[in-house]
Amino acid sequence: MTKILSAKKLSKSYQMGEVKVEALKEIDFDIYDGEFVVVLGPSGSGKSTMLNMIGGMDKASGGTIFYKEQALHDANDAILTKYRREAIGFVFQFYNLIPNLTALENVKLATELSKNPLDVNKVLEDVDLLDRANHFPSQLSGGQQQRVAIARAIAKNPDILLCDEPTGALDFSTGLSVLQLLKKFNKEYNKTVVIITHNAGIGKIGDRVFYIKDGYIEKVVENKTVLEPEEVSW
Repeated sequence: MTKILSAKKLSKSYQMGEVKVEALKEIDFDIYDGEFVVVLGPSGSGKSTMLNMIGGMDKASGGTIFYKEQALHDANDAILTKYRREAIGFVFQFYNLIPNLTALENVKLATELSKNPLDVNKVLEDVDLLDRANHFPSQLSGGQQQRVAIARAIAKNPDILLCDEPTGALDFSTGLSVLQLLKKFNKEYNKTVVIITHNAGIGKIGDRVFYIKDGYIEKVVENKTVLEPEEVSW
């Protein structure tokens, strides 16, 4: 398998007044092309900081992180902007849709940043929202808004889809449909998906699970049997 991300002794610290907070403490990890990874840990464990580092939204305090051959740890703002625009799709817990744009327009806007976008109507059909394409976010349920957010991220055709607690604000059945969509994108397009979550059940659908606590990766577990979302209780 080909490495798409590689980090060595990656650290991130913040200064909070007189207190230095170490969010990540010299972690090592590799993530492979086409892999479905779940980063599992409690609130405050460092998992969202890890996502920010992978997504080029924050710079390292120490160590290295590479996307393919591109160093991200010491990249300038122009390189990181290009990386986020072309290589990364983001799905957040709170959908971050533009309220005065329709579902279709929200998704189209993201494709304007991509060199090789997917067909917007096909993506909306994939997330079962083509019939709601001309509705505004306020006219959609929470689950529908999250599916628009996923469509927006997928339509960019990114190499890596980063998902920060994508089911956190949803009920079980709606969250299940969201996880099914993420697995579908991973399988059909052979793209890397990284989910950040505190929900242990979601770990069973990943190829590998990174257990993170107090800024450290405690262990990495490869699932010998990868379950489908509908086969797990979470």
